Amino acid sequence: MNNRDMSNIIAIVGRPNVGKSTLFNRLTESKTAIVKEVSGVTRDRIYGRGEWNGVDFSVIDTGGYANGTDDVFEAEIRKQVEIAIDEANVIIFMLDVTTGLVDLDETVAKLLRKSKKKVMIGANKVDNSERVGLSSEFWSLGLGEVFDLSATNGSGTGELLDEIVKEFDEKDDSVREGEDLPHFAIIGKPNVGKSSLINALTGEERNIVTDISGTTRDSINTRYNAYGFDFMLIDTAGIRKKAKVHEDIEYYSVLRSVRAIENSDVCIFMVDAEEGIQKQDLNIYYIAEKNSKGIVVLINKWDLVEKDHKTMAAYEEKVREQLAPFNDVPIIFTSTLTKQRIHKALETATRVHENRIKKIPTSKLNEVLQEIIEATPPPSTKGKYIKIKYIQQLPTHAPSFAFFCNLPQYIGDGYKRFLENRIRDHFDFEGVPIKIFFRKK
Repeated sequence: MNNRDMSNIIAIVGRPNVGKSTLFNRLTESKTAIVKEVSGVTRDRIYGRGEWNGVDFSVIDTGGYANGTDDVFEAEIRKQVEIAIDEANVIIFMLDVTTGLVDLDETVAKLLRKSKKKVMIGANKVDNSERVGLSSEFWSLGLGEVFDLSATNGSGTGELLDEIVKEFDEKDDSVREGEDLPHFAIIGKPNVGKSSLINALTGEERNIVTDISGTTRDSINTRYNAYGFDFMLIDTAGIRKKAKVHEDIEYYSVLRSVRAIENSDVCIFMVDAEEGIQKQDLNIYYIAEKNSKGIVVLINKWDLVEKDHKTMAAYEEKVREQLAPFNDVPIIFTSTLTKQRIHKALETATRVHENRIKKIPTSKLNEVLQEIIEATPPPSTKGKYIKIKYIQQLPTHAPSFAFFCNLPQYIGDGYKRFLENRIRDHFDFEGVPIKIFFRKK
């Protein structure tokens, strides 16, 4: 059994104001997108995870920074659809029954027709019985089944998800070459040195590198077998360098990293030393963490930074602050130009992968943690005392632990963090997100 999750990715496309963000929030049960009645307002959260009938999936909202004139919109929409076709397994094409089909919808439909991807039409804003039947004209697009929805009140989303999940179940699960090897993805925003790292790794050793075409036409899986290492490298570096798109290239590069992250075991997360960690970097980091992937942070272009004896320690401390709360990650200062510490980066990624698949025996877990819990029990709530009876690691892809207790509902986040930190103190899970569950005994 390999230890990667199968990536089921849904993309939502459509022109502005048809309700993409609202549907996104419903599917991922998050309220963090600002939904405003303002044309072209998009939010930071463009990626989330959801679950339906026991099937997990990711949702990307290809919203973009659509603003300005119609032809700008058109270029934007093209990009959104392109991303969706590249990255997703299923595309939800959102339309608005109150306006019917408009020119921009036809543009999207034309692009979707060329793709081989499964498309479902979400006929949104069927908020009351008078609007039922308005969606019948959407069948004329010949794209796929039409689902009447109200993203605002949620009606119709269940039926849509039932159909989508069927697509995922039947996914071809055939084993690709190198499937049982660890998969390392090199991630980071544009121009942090991802390509240079790949070149530094594979440059002279062309003979030991075999190219295997990746899952998308943009990421190449390369088997790296040298110096005692053997792993698959998921390269997202060559991600379509089209005519330099203005400021939104970064936004799209985040979406373009989704599949690479989901198909990996460990993410080598590159940051530009001179720029430091910015919001865009954090977006990518957050996706890797949310997927419980191992993470190694490379601060690249370190050779260009003015240094004194304190610099590295101070810089590292600042990075950890920015990455909090999950900052138990190895941080390595590299230069792909001088090849400084590149070997160390691979060694560290290998160690993080071992941490991620490690299983702690139940007896050892209880022996160590019960003593800690006795010394610092969960705070009592409403005069009720919480007793944690025993602990075990769950048989999941990435480390997760169940604490069996009498009143799981009364344990707060603070104590959960305390337990996670104690697990980290005693067992090496550096570079790996940990999940903790409280279950009724």
